Amino acid sequence: MSNRKIVVFTGTSISHKEAKTLLDATYMPPISRGDIDDVLRKGYSIIGIIDGIFFNRAAVAHKEILQALEAGVKVVGGGSMGALRASELDVHGMIGVGRIYEWYRDGVIEDDDEVAVATNPETFEPVSVPMVNIRETLKAAYMGGIIDHDTCMELTAMAKRTQYGHRSYLGVVRNEIKAGLFSEEVGKKLLDYCRNHEADVKKEDAILVLNKIKELVKS
Repeated sequence: MSNRKIVVFTGTSISHKEAKTLLDATYMPPISRGDIDDVLRKGYSIIGIIDGIFFNRAAVAHKEILQALEAGVKVVGGGSMGALRASELDVHGMIGVGRIYEWYRDGVIEDDDEVAVATNPETFEPVSVPMVNIRETLKAAYMGGIIDHDTCMELTAMAKRTQYGHRSYLGVVRNEIKAGLFSEEVGKKLLDYCRNHEADVKKEDAILVLNKIKELVKS
């Protein structure tokens, strides 16, 4: 199948450069309202939705995806906006993959801000940390004995209260040191752990979207 037939909306969960090494396709910036109409006119038969616009412009509408599905186009979602929309539209034929999709589908998480990040407007790269990654990284730090269970819960809750564009491991740790939850020594150890062992769930799921599209191409 020609790569012109496959289009993937991403750039935040995984860079276009890295994605191209995994799947030969046309890559476009995070999806927003109206983009699906454009790619349908251009004859794409598989659409991958990973990243999308959430709050500063109109998000991709359910109706747009349904129109693509009704036209016989395969739509695969995961990682970020793709996971959210797939959890809502899988009953209509949208294909969802990855842990984040499953969490939304099963009601483990519900809010858009779980996957939202602030991005560099030119490169689409994230400049804040997604809540889903923070949750899993702090859980791993607890399992690894870096922090106890109560501290893990408090840190997670504090991160959730923080506006999505300002979430960072440094901010989480600093605030809790100030609040006296733990010492600077423990804080440094935790910060080092978060930076060096981040659970990048969004990227892992983005790769699963690309792999699923590969399967569809071969079938």
